[in-house]
Amino acid sequence: MLDTVPNAEEMTSLMGKSLYDIWTRLCSLIDEKYDMEHLWGSGGKAWAYEYKYRRGGKTLCALYARENCIGFMVILGRDERLKFETARESYSKQVQKIYDEAETYHDGKWLMFYPTGTDLFEDFVRLLSIKRKPNRK
Repeated sequence: MLDTVPNAEEMTSLMGKSLYDIWTRLCSLIDEKYDMEHLWGSGGKAWAYEYKYRRGGKTLCALYARENCIGFMVILGRDERLKFETARESYSKQVQKIYDEAETYHDGKWLMFYPTGTDLFEDFVRLLSIKRKPNRK
């Protein structure tokens, strides 16, 4: 947990205006569909900040921020991977490639995206719905 949450100005100066715009649009999209806890943390060695969406002790996804870069991570467990693989052809080639190249750990396949636009947002929403059904109308 962070002592102080970064404000819009700090985030904009860290990642740049266009990426901060993508960040806020992605957060809005997730917030529209999910009522979740928002947890800010340090991003470890690779990132300045981590922003997790959690509920009931389970993480839905996480966003990461560093200089001129944002990351969006979804971890798919074994059952969730089967759901993805069943529908993989309906995902963009880019998402399929990231899925295929992602490392598989004991707790699942860690998919890390580096969005620079909104073109994959529809796929992101579908990936999240594999993990958890939206709980907002």
